[in-house]
Amino acid sequence: MNVEHPEIEFCINSNYRLQYEEAQGCYVLLYPEGLVKLSDTAVEILKRCVEPISCDQLIKQLQKDYPAAETLEDDVRDFWTHAISEEWIVAT
Repeated sequence: MNVEHPEIEFCINSNYRLQYEEAQGCYVLLYPEGLVKLSDTAVEILKRCVEPISCDQLIKQLQKDYPAAETLEDDVRDFWTHAISEEWIVAT
């Protein structure tokens, strides 16, 4: 559904919370059973998913902010697919 329908908007699953964790020294995605340590790239993507956003909208925003990132679109689509499969983001 995600890349086949890039216009569908997603946001962070309400069971998860994105926050900076002092003890970990990085951003994490908290959920009832634990946490996921996130890469800087994942944080940039998920910060933009606090409000509903489509994959295409997200890519356009990131390309504007990071014009020199050559593999940005593929990387974002790969992460988007993974985030959906992990249910970190859900369709609105």
